[in-house]
Amino acid sequence: MQKAPFYQALKFQVRQRAPLLHCTHLTLLISIPATLELAFQPSSAFAQEYFNPHALEMGDPGQKPIDLEYFANQGGQLPGLYSVDIYLNDNRVAHRDVNFVSIAGTLQPELTSPQLQEMGVKLEAFPALQQLPSTSAISTLSDYIPYASSRFDFKLQRLDISIPQAALTSQAHGYVDPQLWDQGLSAALLNYSFSGSNTLNNDSNNRSKTNDSYYLNLRSGLNLGAWRLRNYSTYNSRNGNNNWQNLDTYAQKDIQSLKGQLTLGDSSTPSDVFNSVLYRGIQLNSDDNMYPDSLKGFAPVVRGIAQSNAQVTVRQNGYIIYQTYVSAGAFTITDLYPTSSSGDLEIAITESDGTVRRSTQSFSAVPVMLREGRLKYSVTAGQYRSNASAASKPSFMQSTLIYGLPYDYTLYGGLLASGKYNATTVGIGHTLEGWGAVSVDATQAHAKLRNGSSHQGQSYRFLYSKTINTTDTTFTLAGYRYSTSGYYDFQEANEIDPDNFNNWRGTSTKRSKTQLSINQSFGDKGNFYLNGYQQSFWRQNKYERSLTAGYDLSYRSINYGLAYTFTQTPLDTGRNNKDQQLSFKVQFPLGKTLPNSWASYNFNASKQGSSAHDVGLSGTALADNNLSYSIQQRYANQGVGSSGNANANYKGTYGEARIGYNYDTRSQQVNYNLQGGIVAHPYGVTLSQQHGETMALVRAPDAAGAKVKNTTGVKTDSRGYAVVPYLSTYRKNRVALDTATLTDDVDIEINTKTVIPTKGALVLADFKTRIGKRVLISLSHGGKPVPFGATATLLDNSTHSNNEGVVGLEGEVYLSGVPQSGALHVKWGDKSGQQCTSHFILPELLVEQNATPAISSLSSICQ
Repeated sequence: MQKAPFYQALKFQVRQRAPLLHCTHLTLLISIPATLELAFQPSSAFAQEYFNPHALEMGDPGQKPIDLEYFANQGGQLPGLYSVDIYLNDNRVAHRDVNFVSIAGTLQPELTSPQLQEMGVKLEAFPALQQLPSTSAISTLSDYIPYASSRFDFKLQRLDISIPQAALTSQAHGYVDPQLWDQGLSAALLNYSFSGSNTLNNDSNNRSKTNDSYYLNLRSGLNLGAWRLRNYSTYNSRNGNNNWQNLDTYAQKDIQSLKGQLTLGDSSTPSDVFNSVLYRGIQLNSDDNMYPDSLKGFAPVVRGIAQSNAQVTVRQNGYIIYQTYVSAGAFTITDLYPTSSSGDLEIAITESDGTVRRSTQSFSAVPVMLREGRLKYSVTAGQYRSNASAASKPSFMQSTLIYGLPYDYTLYGGLLASGKYNATTVGIGHTLEGWGAVSVDATQAHAKLRNGSSHQGQSYRFLYSKTINTTDTTFTLAGYRYSTSGYYDFQEANEIDPDNFNNWRGTSTKRSKTQLSINQSFGDKGNFYLNGYQQSFWRQNKYERSLTAGYDLSYRSINYGLAYTFTQTPLDTGRNNKDQQLSFKVQFPLGKTLPNSWASYNFNASKQGSSAHDVGLSGTALADNNLSYSIQQRYANQGVGSSGNANANYKGTYGEARIGYNYDTRSQQVNYNLQGGIVAHPYGVTLSQQHGETMALVRAPDAAGAKVKNTTGVKTDSRGYAVVPYLSTYRKNRVALDTATLTDDVDIEINTKTVIPTKGALVLADFKTRIGKRVLISLSHGGKPVPFGATATLLDNSTHSNNEGVVGLEGEVYLSGVPQSGALHVKWGDKSGQQCTSHFILPELLVEQNATPAISSLSSICQ
């Protein structure tokens, strides 16, 4: 027979439910002399190994015996409430408090039928489970579900549940029960971004002129139950010319039974069948995010090359949707917030000398493909919206439908009708197995323009998408559209100015458009990208063209990059405006000399013969790397001379701030940006970083300065609140606090919460905090230490709380979150003589002096 583990040592762990700052367990090890080992040999007649608890009391033979039966088995622990990770068939499904009871010497979890249903158990297949009250807990799974079992790993605080697959619902990977979707709190939301620049220019006569530019971007909202009210507005001011624009105002609500969104107000139509247009009205369209990832989006990346410290402005449908300041060289913009999901982006690069270079980038969604049986729909009715001053704004209706057919086919189509325009589209998509996916569609349109002329024509579109895994090549989108001379899309038909038909856009309808995006990875040898776009027009020998290509390489921590851009834009004079740029860069870390910093060199050249050399220093600082900085010096030929810039950006709990300075031989500029968010909720007002559409409110009362994990600069404010700015909709999101950043007088029961927000929701991640000291209390009863193994529970208003600990050999118990004064209920048996209450008062000295140790100690009599 194998000896009980107590024969050589008894390892006792004081259970602490909340994570501690520097320690999670208090471990006591008692060695028993080998000479006494034979005295404790169990008899072979015993059914199980037995350890005489009196061996722990040899120093005090008069002490009452205690029951250590729970520790007699391998891994045995006391029953009670534990915070555990729950795994179902080896997949993590939840983290929660679970009550455990002792059955046959092992701890078994108490679970309710709703909890089992949440895990995916088919309750309808087990009548006994269905008949149980929702609050009734079961502890032996196999009594209700044949062959089901559970195992609790105390060291890892992990509960493994095994349930036969036949007893589980058949759900797609990543499925989340819609009953768990959280509509969130009622709240008022505001995202703001303010940027500006003050420029002092000197002309050839050394006369000074000041140019001031300001831009304000506001995205505000109101959440009321399932309804979301949103507004998107911008303000632009340049040298006293002010312009305020209201881009979008709408109310939105998810219709979960239809897997869709109902939108009322200003928004944009989907782009998968027809080109997306702005409207004011009502729309009901499906939402792919309501499906698991395994059953089912796009924002363009803008790249370019700046010749100097430049301002980059991005417009869509005439609206400014993005504005930023970049240093000389190649730049990439990945955080656009477009007003519609497809269409041309107009990029303007304003150099420091006032020169403006413009280009057009077209983008669209990937080919329309759905799984068999999937349905995607949209229905829109409203008034056409446009920022063009001469545009007409007719009422219209549009409907689209996409359906997944067997054998990897997808059928789609749409209808668009207004008073003087109608169009019909029909198309089909197909997966070509290992050759990618392709879709082909045709649109028949009839338009009556405002000059009285009628036109009809056809447009044919071909889209292709493919990822070649063996070569790691991605065709993000390859597309071609051909239109007959009489074809006008809905936007063209409404925005052609009848009084200016000599304009090349007015007299020339679009003939063909081709776009291509390729990304090729070479592993550790670099990455190549290519983006191309061309559009031609009827009756005009002119083209809109754009090409961006580049190669990035990282070798031994040194980054290299080569980029090329070409743009061609037709001018009103009939000529083409062409521009070509070439850029080379190298960047390397400075290592221990200046940690978290990089030195760089850039070379830019244009076809016109201009060139420039840049050297720079950039990096991050502070504990959370939330301060970034850069310094750059440049020299250019053709009489441009020297220039330079310096920038600093700080990302903090309450927002983000940036300031920059740049100069050249004829100008000096200061530019700045301040952005952040404000959230008003039922618990008050919380300042935050700029947040996305869906977010979480962390509530940890009085836990000031606690860092939110996996975020940069996000910490709780002085009241214990913080906003986690970005969450995934209709999916499980893990929100966790870093317990190492808690102060000595704050503890939390569970440092991780799982939230499942709906679109636009502000969900609550509510953390239970315990405010008080961390104390080691020595308890005595009847002149002797309280028996080893007793449970001590902190009383909260004369009732038991969840704050408890296990008494050690000398009657000591460790507790956190202990108030200045209070009481403990101590229990080592069910009889009245095996329970007592200890009243305590912490010395004032422990509370008032900052030099007090994090863990204090005192003695108390239990009566």
